[in-house]
Amino acid sequence: MRLQESLRWAAEQFARAGVPSPEVDAKLIAAELLGIGVPELFFHLQAATPAGFQEMVARRCTREPLQHILGRAHIAGIELQIGPGAFIPRPETEVLIDVALREIKEKQLSEIVDLCSGPGTLALSLAHAAPQTHITGVEVDSRAAQWAIKNRAALGLEDRVDLLVGDATDPATFPAELFGKVEMVVSNPPYVPENPDLEAEVYFDPPHAVFGGDDGMELIPGIIDLAATLLVPGGWFGMEHDESTAQRCVEAAAGTFDQIRTIKDLTGRPRFLIARSKL
Repeated sequence: MRLQESLRWAAEQFARAGVPSPEVDAKLIAAELLGIGVPELFFHLQAATPAGFQEMVARRCTREPLQHILGRAHIAGIELQIGPGAFIPRPETEVLIDVALREIKEKQLSEIVDLCSGPGTLALSLAHAAPQTHITGVEVDSRAAQWAIKNRAALGLEDRVDLLVGDATDPATFPAELFGKVEMVVSNPPYVPENPDLEAEVYFDPPHAVFGGDDGMELIPGIIDLAATLLVPGGWFGMEHDESTAQRCVEAAAGTFDQIRTIKDLTGRPRFLIARSKL
């Protein structure tokens, strides 16, 4: 079968399976197998369908995330290796990365902690974009931490990113010398309220990296409290959260933080808590 026909067939299969972007996903799979960019597919439409195409299409029809099938995800200008056990980066997290980078560059910050690092999304994005930084990432899941270690090596950031395996809400996880010395804390904790009706792809992520209990707030107070103990007076804190818990996150931070505000994501939903530790 020619590639053009296979792309049409794959898009039809994806549409039947409920894949949100059937044509785009078909092209991405074909481009991956051919080792070319999507725009170059135009010049290969009459060529034979590459080996492995149908197998990848079958996997995507089960709603297995495309990032797992391709083995990587892109965010904030970097490529991360992704697979089972790793939380897949979402585009909205780039908002938090952009806001944090502006603060880093404006204030020339260097000592940063990333709580709930997953495959290294925040820690490695910030370290890659801001070469003066030293970042400590903390992840409780050893499988996810292994993906972060792989990604750190692939990006050549071993000398500037430390990775700790442990509970991001437990002070015992952290070296004593960090307390009161960190200039910025960022976090993308599990915050989605328990829900059996989300898009099928979500359930391929580790549940403990997605869901934050019935209301999404299970870990957030502990993350906020730990961040406050790590930061220097006036230190910067940024955390992603569910739109339904925006006000509760503000209230949870009120005891230990000042200048508390909520930032919206690209669709206008309140998704990020920004604050400074009290002086």
